[in-house]
Amino acid sequence: MLKKSILQSAGTVFLAGSLALVTLTSCKKNSTATSPPPSNTIANIVSTNTSFSILKAAVVKADLATTLSGTGPFTVFAPNDAAFTASGITLASINTLSADELKKILLYHTLSAKVISTAVPAGPNAPVTTVNGDPIYVTRNNSGVFVNGIKVQTADVAADNGIIHVLDRVLLPAKGNLVEVAQGDTTFSFLVAAVLRASSGNTDVVAALSGTGPFTVFAPTNNAFRAAGFSTINDVSNADPNTLASILTYHVVAGRVFSSDLSDVAQPATLNGANVTIGLTSGATVRGNSNASPSNITAANILATNGVVHVIDPVLLP
Repeated sequence: MLKKSILQSAGTVFLAGSLALVTLTSCKKNSTATSPPPSNTIANIVSTNTSFSILKAAVVKADLATTLSGTGPFTVFAPNDAAFTASGITLASINTLSADELKKILLYHTLSAKVISTAVPAGPNAPVTTVNGDPIYVTRNNSGVFVNGIKVQTADVAADNGIIHVLDRVLLPAKGNLVEVAQGDTTFSFLVAAVLRASSGNTDVVAALSGTGPFTVFAPTNNAFRAAGFSTINDVSNADPNTLASILTYHVVAGRVFSSDLSDVAQPATLNGANVTIGLTSGATVRGNSNASPSNITAANILATNGVVHVIDPVLLP
């Protein structure tokens, strides 16, 4: 009887242990199956951070919220509201763009890998291909990380599916080569006329600025040409082409030089052969040898496929 009782007790203990094991295994499976998905995604951060309200609106209209909630990993260079405002883009501007246009711009801010700030290539201006297929140009130095000359304001905001670097301006893909960029902006109509007129002389400026480059162009506005004595486009079109070519090539520097690459009192050589002088003590400026005062760089880092454009007010004189 004692032996039978012991065997029965042992069987009870074994059965209880087996049930406990089955129950524990079942709980583990159920726990795994019912675990909520990660919530700290890039899309979630953008959606819940009030400083990204314009970016959120753009992401929603471009139908990218699901993508940026996916597994990734992604790196997003994210402009905050102040960056959109500084770039002249408002919620109203977002509403004028199509979903496809916004998608192209937003994917230009996105990499299909997680890249922390210390892993950004030193460059300067190392090309990195974005999700939309166009390159951005990155630099990492003692002053921080720069993308197309634009500074990363806050780096390494961690997300479950990648990382965010907050920018202080919006990145815009190139709309063509240097000539095409000028042709697409009505504030450069005098400059375009000057380039065309100059190309009828000994120097084909159109061919040069449409070539591989890269080049940096300090681009005078229409008002800058008027201040230089060209009252109308007809005045430009009737000017001596070789004189215009000499002046225009004095506005061109070899290389892709973003605002972040400019150094105070630097004197880069131009395609004209003469030098200009860069100033950074009171805003960014560039001065020609025959200019009484420097030209202000009023807008910077306009990307072209073969270089970059900086807008200036007076025309540079060799």
